[in-house]
Amino acid sequence: MRILLVKTSSLGDVIHTLPAITDAARAIPAIRFDWMVEEAFAEIPVWHPAVERAIPVALRRWRKKPFSAATRAEWKTFCATLEAAHYDFVLDAQGLLKSAWLATKAHAPIHGFDFSSAREPLASLAYNHRHAVPRERHAVRRLRELFAATFGYLLPEIATREDDGANSADATAYGLDRARILAGAGEAPCLSETQSNKRRLVFFHGTSWPTKHWPEHAWRELARLASSADWHVLLPWNDKDEHERAQRIAANLPGVQVLPKLPLAGLAAEIASATACVAVDTGLGHLAAALDVPTLSLFGPTNPGFTGAWGRRQLRFATDFPCAPCLRKTCPLRSASAAASASASVDSPCFARLSPTRVWEILNSMAY
Repeated sequence: MRILLVKTSSLGDVIHTLPAITDAARAIPAIRFDWMVEEAFAEIPVWHPAVERAIPVALRRWRKKPFSAATRAEWKTFCATLEAAHYDFVLDAQGLLKSAWLATKAHAPIHGFDFSSAREPLASLAYNHRHAVPRERHAVRRLRELFAATFGYLLPEIATREDDGANSADATAYGLDRARILAGAGEAPCLSETQSNKRRLVFFHGTSWPTKHWPEHAWRELARLASSADWHVLLPWNDKDEHERAQRIAANLPGVQVLPKLPLAGLAAEIASATACVAVDTGLGHLAAALDVPTLSLFGPTNPGFTGAWGRRQLRFATDFPCAPCLRKTCPLRSASAAASASASVDSPCFARLSPTRVWEILNSMAY
């Protein structure tokens, strides 16, 4: 059975899909997936043995120059690849209008969420087969239920527990093949012998929403506490702003290292060798969970019950601020504070409840 899976983005959403693929492969050993995914995340699908190939799509890039000759040529090649593949059917696991539209390009029957389950209900009109999945579930469980309904098998008992999914996992749930990851990792950053013998702590300080950022001064204080306790702190980054933030966090702190820019496979290899991670609500925190690395995730405006890191040894520290989780990308309280302040940057007030001292205490209570 050959299936086209559509789950294009974001990083966390892509990783949330892996346990469902593991379930399907265990229930139907002959099943094989091709996975349509945004080009930035195309390394990930083939880390799972049940995925034969990733089919990159570049909607984010194509939208910038939709009528250019290069975009038209890439789109033509993309459509030809799908038409030549001959899938048994397509599974749109995203439930958006854009993903439903992309799914139609394979010219095969389409499965997906029903009208009441899809993130964008009108997307369900493009599907030949629609499946009801309760919305008030963690994202991982929703996807596992969608796959089970699509392929007609019963979910593993551990996946049906009535909780937020944090403990409903085993070490193999994500199904990642570490050998495949390491094969694409490239050369690891050079560590001194002293550094390599220390416990390694990775900080995922970058995230997409302004309101999801833990304050920079809090990261720096946590780095100081970890360094003083003889941990080696590693700071990855993705863009210019994250690189500059990482440099400010690490400045003049012994044992705190800004990593070079790494591909996803290289970063995954660094995470896999870490003792623990600390993350805001970001895709790299989900990657750490998929690699079974103990991780403490910090939540302000978002809901860990729906999108928190899922897996063994995952702890979520969520603010108890009265209006959280608000699920807002801008904070009215922060804007009002900024207007009344001489400072150009005022931290989201909900994160004031998550002090670096308390984060350090919780981190030290985790089992590694």
